Amino acid sequence: MTKDLLEKYLSENKLVKQQLDSYNRFIEEGIQKIVSSVGVIKPNVPNYELKLGRAWVEKPMVIESDSATRPILPMEARQRDLTYAGRVYMEITPIINDIERKTTIAYIGDIPAMIRSKICYTEGMSRGELIKAGEDPMDPGGYMIINGTERVLIGIEDLIANRIMVTKEKQGTIITAKIFSQSGGARIKCAVNRSEDGTWTIDFPAAPPKLPFMVVLRALGIKKDEDILELFDEDQQIVNDVLLNIEIGEVKTVDDAIDEIGKKAVPGQPKEYRDKRVEILLNNYLLPHFGTTPSAKHIKAKFLALMAQRTTLVANKKYPADDKDHYGNKRIKLSGVLMEELFKYSFQFLIRDIAYQAERAVARGRRLQDVQTFVRPDSLSDRIRYAMATGNWIAGQTGVCQLLDRTSYLATISHLRRINSPLSRVHPHFEARDLHGTQFGRLCPNETPEGASASLVKNMALTNEISIGLDEKEIETMLKKGGVTALK
Repeated sequence: MTKDLLEKYLSENKLVKQQLDSYNRFIEEGIQKIVSSVGVIKPNVPNYELKLGRAWVEKPMVIESDSATRPILPMEARQRDLTYAGRVYMEITPIINDIERKTTIAYIGDIPAMIRSKICYTEGMSRGELIKAGEDPMDPGGYMIINGTERVLIGIEDLIANRIMVTKEKQGTIITAKIFSQSGGARIKCAVNRSEDGTWTIDFPAAPPKLPFMVVLRALGIKKDEDILELFDEDQQIVNDVLLNIEIGEVKTVDDAIDEIGKKAVPGQPKEYRDKRVEILLNNYLLPHFGTTPSAKHIKAKFLALMAQRTTLVANKKYPADDKDHYGNKRIKLSGVLMEELFKYSFQFLIRDIAYQAERAVARGRRLQDVQTFVRPDSLSDRIRYAMATGNWIAGQTGVCQLLDRTSYLATISHLRRINSPLSRVHPHFEARDLHGTQFGRLCPNETPEGASASLVKNMALTNEISIGLDEKEIETMLKKGGVTALK
């Protein structure tokens, strides 16, 4: 019975379905989302802007030495040490003196095409057509060809973003409520720590370490003690902690709180500079997923209060600490998400280069309507190709893109379904290496390497599938219809 079910499942589902689905979503939605988030390029040229429109990827082509362009199949890319990549095109409309001119379709760079994806010529081919094209009909795809070598993007296991996790640190003497605040491609860790005596401190990037909790709340615009108490529940132990932190807090006004943080963040600088620096810290580095404008400060204050009271509840054993090894608290970054991160990083350089080329064109007296002359595709393509060829990804990650293991067919399938943990191989990480109950049916308990990478490099179970997610706006709409209210 089990054998029949397994055969039925494998006949209807690809073993690399998660890679293909994720990559196809990146091609269909991810690139356009990144382009739309930029929207307009504003060079340092009076009354001149470049409006970005639709972006899309075409199927792989090769440019020969005589400048002839023709389609290329994967086998030819392998044999000639070429990169199997599709060309990315984007609509750019110059706006001169608030008047839109003729839209130009500009070639902006190349994106490596995943074998068997929607932009690959082998997608939808019959067995006979695949054999004629020089392809193995049993090959599942799910990898790229970079400079003639087959390379695969390994799934990265990471803690879930935008969710509070409360853990006990230093043998339970410190209770920490942390959140990985993710907005766009940026991922910023913010934490509220509660010591044994009930005092709260806050840590977040670019800010001085262990900032007093009440100083940050007042800097966010919460002026009165009564307003601070209203942010918290009426549980007596929570109220006791709040009153304690208010009592030991020397700062009582918003201006004094901003000045206090400024003196620690940039000591010795003029007050105007310090205040501006604190404003940047609170807007951009503290819980940026709620927004990076001053209007989001009150929501950030309420959320920090929620994090602080969770530490008190855990310290008083009214709420269990979160298990960061529980697979419900993790997410897998597949090929589409990884490519989206890389494309966004590379696209920023392209945007700056387009603005620079437009400024140079003005200095030389050239026509500003020839938009294609401002676009240098190599500024995008070279960065993507370098990351894919070396495996060195953004944010210092290494080994993300690996040479595909072709030792045997099973080794290839295994490599395409691999999941990597970002934890250091040098440290023990005993709990992270343990087999957790929530991995049952999701990860294979046996297939993991020996040595330093044991249980940090994992493989998906045979019938496991990874969903590629939904648009958060749809979920928010459903929750609101169900009566769930947002923080205000």
